[in-house]
Amino acid sequence: MNKITYDDMLKKLEGCGQTQLLRYYDELDAKQKCALLCQIADTDFSVVRAGKEEAERGVISPIPVTELDDIKANRDHFINAGLEEIRAGKVGAVLLAGGMGTRLGSDAPKGVYNVGITRELYIFECLINNLMDVVRLAGCPIHLFIMTSDKNHEATVAFLKEKNFFGYDENFVHFFMQEMAPASDYNGKVYLEEKWKISTSPNGNGGWYSSMAKWGMLDIVKTNGIEWLNVFAVDNVLQRIADPVFIGATKVMGCSVGSKVIKKASPDEKVGVMCLEDGRPSIVEYYELTDEMRSAKTKDGKLAYNFGVILNYLFHVPELNKIMDAQLPLHVVEKKIPCLDENGDKVEPDSPNGYKFESLILDMIHLLDGCMVFEVVREKEFAPIKNKTGVDSVESARELLKKNGVEL
Repeated sequence: MNKITYDDMLKKLEGCGQTQLLRYYDELDAKQKCALLCQIADTDFSVVRAGKEEAERGVISPIPVTELDDIKANRDHFINAGLEEIRAGKVGAVLLAGGMGTRLGSDAPKGVYNVGITRELYIFECLINNLMDVVRLAGCPIHLFIMTSDKNHEATVAFLKEKNFFGYDENFVHFFMQEMAPASDYNGKVYLEEKWKISTSPNGNGGWYSSMAKWGMLDIVKTNGIEWLNVFAVDNVLQRIADPVFIGATKVMGCSVGSKVIKKASPDEKVGVMCLEDGRPSIVEYYELTDEMRSAKTKDGKLAYNFGVILNYLFHVPELNKIMDAQLPLHVVEKKIPCLDENGDKVEPDSPNGYKFESLILDMIHLLDGCMVFEVVREKEFAPIKNKTGVDSVESARELLKKNGVEL
């Protein structure tokens, strides 16, 4: 590896107009200087934009959905096909767990939050218990890849090791960190979080596969012959993971990707909806739905955009590899970004003060052929924990866990 020098990093920053990142360099100690130069070397500044860009959407139309009755009628066929893939070692699971429990009043990783009442029951524990159901059914282990972030990696690894992975075979658990993207002010100037550290944020849920590649996880995938990856978010404690019915349905129908969906609680519920965009699978966000789309009906009189995504997707690895080098669209999002002000003092802004840059999983789906849109029972597979109280909260998740027989 070539030595990272100040002159080389200054040249890199001059080339992208970000030399302000070295303004405090002479004040730093040797360790801090090294940390800053290494971060500059590792950062892709090409994502930074000076203004918010709205990506133009194509023509949106309804997508066929495999509903509960269809699934029930074919359940035996689907589950046998799915179990065949699992028992052949062709299925892995990817847990997106880079977030913190800030909105829950915790400064720890979201996955370590305790949802128990009379006993300890952690979010990570709920998810591992759900995966263990399939491991026991199939009679074989499933590789679990856990994506962390630079803000919670060490705490996540330490917690799961301390808890002995809640009984899961640690030889089948693999950690990798999500890549980070620089955060900037409205003029495209990247902020400093500390005098020796660039302000960054996770590069969006569309970055999971490239992050796996960067951390060598795809070597494990290839060596073990894994052909399907079930990607899911940390905050839904009821979701079924490596669900053999879902896997079997996606395989039998010859689809490159599968998406679990639920019937929306109301036409204006704030969830993304599976759709077709220019004839290819995609997701339309709730705020993009027009009144006309909310009320649109299918030929059989059902609401056309009535199935919300729950961030539980199944990807066919050979197809993922084909789009590995594709440039995903960049989504520019206004956010509150902790940073240093003109005087070098730390600021925790009360309102948005700049942009974060993300790629989204919907753009990966849009590059693939054929999506199995797979309905699940809302009360059995959807208990998101986004807030401490109210809708999609610790409170509502506890009620749903109890209804599903989970002791709290």
